[in-house]
Amino acid sequence: MDHFLENFFNYLEVELGASPNTVAAYRSDLKEFTRFLAQAREGRTIASAGYRDLRAFVAHLSREGRKRSTLTRKVASLRSLYKFLLRRGYVDEDPAQLLVTPKAVRKVPAFLTVDDVYRLLESMDATNELRARDRAMLEMLYSSGLRVSELMGLNVASVDADQGAVRVKGKGGKVREVPVTKKALDAHLEYLGERKKLLKEDREEEALYLNRFGRRLSARWARELVKRYQGRAMILKMVGPHGLRHSIATHLLEMGADLRSIQEFLGHESLSTTQMYTHLNLDKLMEVYDKAHPRSRKKNDG
Repeated sequence: MDHFLENFFNYLEVELGASPNTVAAYRSDLKEFTRFLAQAREGRTIASAGYRDLRAFVAHLSREGRKRSTLTRKVASLRSLYKFLLRRGYVDEDPAQLLVTPKAVRKVPAFLTVDDVYRLLESMDATNELRARDRAMLEMLYSSGLRVSELMGLNVASVDADQGAVRVKGKGGKVREVPVTKKALDAHLEYLGERKKLLKEDREEEALYLNRFGRRLSARWARELVKRYQGRAMILKMVGPHGLRHSIATHLLEMGADLRSIQEFLGHESLSTTQMYTHLNLDKLMEVYDKAHPRSRKKNDG
């Protein structure tokens, strides 16, 4: 049965263009499922497992106290696997078709206020090539709402300064063009003027953001960068790079942007993912309501 799984993982990586992290997550989920079948379901295999075996696996994970988000991902892994096996003729029916996905509790994402973002970005200077790079990176993160992996994957050719846009390769290898603010473009062009100082021995390097050794920066380093500059700006509510992505999405919604536009801007595959920002906007609306409405209970307490 192992060759079925390897064919599936190859399908995810080559045909669907799934990221290495996604393939690794599916691999972990399905190997755990095969172990469960062998140990707790009378040695059944993926090919012989039925709906009750799949349901028993999810129930087992739930009893272990796994997070709902983890359960949801594992159910998605099973569904994807069996759809693939059915299409390829490896199984006669799809036992995951009736499997219920546990409803995940969607957390309200952390974000910065507009004032916090301004204080963060205005506190940065470009006194040398490294500072110019750092400023360009944070301006780009907030301007275009990129994922940190997307930011680190940018090449010099990804940014079209004339069009004011950046070409981004997102999840699943999907490419989208995202607008860039004038502030971010100015910081970008200033960094490009300094970038050659980071190149070593005139070696060509397509990566946009370079470390002091002239190599592409890692996502882990970018997370440390965001944390460091927030500390310098004395921002109390600290967020990571993804927090800046949440921040611009929240600010756009507060300024009247519609969800479909924000979905396209962020590269969300499903509108339901984008809808989490409506909770943030509702909180803001209720705050304004309580302060301004003449019949608000909070305004008239006391």
